[in-house]
Amino acid sequence: MRVRDWQDILADVTEAGVDPDGWRAVAGDRRDGLGEDLYLGHPNAGVYALKTYAKNPTELRGVGGRVARRIDEDLEPLLPSEEHDDPGHFAVQSPPEDEDHAETMAKRLEEAVKVHAEAPTSPDDFFEDVMDALDSPAFGPMDYEFDGRPDRLDELSETFADADELLSKDLDDLVDEDGVGRGFQ
Repeated sequence: MRVRDWQDILADVTEAGVDPDGWRAVAGDRRDGLGEDLYLGHPNAGVYALKTYAKNPTELRGVGGRVARRIDEDLEPLLPSEEHDDPGHFAVQSPPEDEDHAETMAKRLEEAVKVHAEAPTSPDDFFEDVMDALDSPAFGPMDYEFDGRPDRLDELSETFADADELLSKDLDDLVDEDGVGRGFQ
């Protein structure tokens, strides 16, 4: 596994060219240290691990890498799915290419909201239609704990123990280089 900047990993996700609603994510606090762990997976793009922390209130720093080229039968149960009614959702967004693209996205978003306001619909359908209107390159169900770690996160960290250890070391080095420790800079 090659350790890279977390933003490069998200660029890989947005440029993967796979079905955007096939992504799944698990995230929560790091087990040891400052920041959060995030795993993103797609059956046709593999699994990516990211470790990030807030250097200050406006700057997020982190590292990541691709830990699996595909999701096999062993990894499948470790990632959330729509079928299991996982409560959260996530999306990776790309900014509009230009003003015309932004206007087109805004019109599609307005239409999606209008349609859902006029007809009974589910929150999941609304979320998917909004993501489609915004041309989101990656979205789907997410298992996330704001102030803890989902069990799946521990299982993924154990499954990819070597990668987890390497990413933790590199993130800890970033934290030390930034002189952040446990507070904001």
